[in-house]
Amino acid sequence: MNSKNIVNFIFEINQLKRQCHSGFQLVGVKNPDSVAEHVMRAAQIGYILAVMEGDANPEKVAAMVLIHDNGEARVGDQHKVAARYYAKEDAEANAFFDQLKNLGRTIEKKWAKYFQEFEQRNTKEGIIAKDADWLETAFQAKEYLDIGYPFLDVWIKNTSKALETKSAKALLKAMASTKFTDWWPALKKMTYKKLYR
Repeated sequence: MNSKNIVNFIFEINQLKRQCHSGFQLVGVKNPDSVAEHVMRAAQIGYILAVMEGDANPEKVAAMVLIHDNGEARVGDQHKVAARYYAKEDAEANAFFDQLKNLGRTIEKKWAKYFQEFEQRNTKEGIIAKDADWLETAFQAKEYLDIGYPFLDVWIKNTSKALETKSAKALLKAMASTKFTDWWPALKKMTYKKLYR
């Protein structure tokens, strides 16, 4: 392993913080989440889904989701309209596999395998990882929908059609009747004391 190559790779993936999730711009979201933000939450969703499914390796699923968008550091995030005009998947895969050359043979082999499983969904972990990716996008769409951006129900409907695991479908169903702010009001604690009664 070449330390300089690894250092460069670590700097490179920082670009994922600067790449916005571009599809949400189509509905007018001014500052959409970044690819890095999407991947962080999707990896945790993947871990949870793997545990819920009961017959998959949660750490492997989380790792698959964490790395699957690395190629976007080089080619950017392209929404589905843009993808009509060129082979987005090929561009991302080419960038991803080129990046792997910097990480040494051990990581290269393992991450290449994870990427293929994610893309082909030919293992339980690959199926769960892809569901986590789609589900995170649906959760983000719901948040934007709740604050007033229109048309985002399309993302949620498309996710509903795509999901394969029972657990992901259950979470999507529960999400539909939940506001994105429902998690915190019961946790709120007032800290003032009245001076006069």
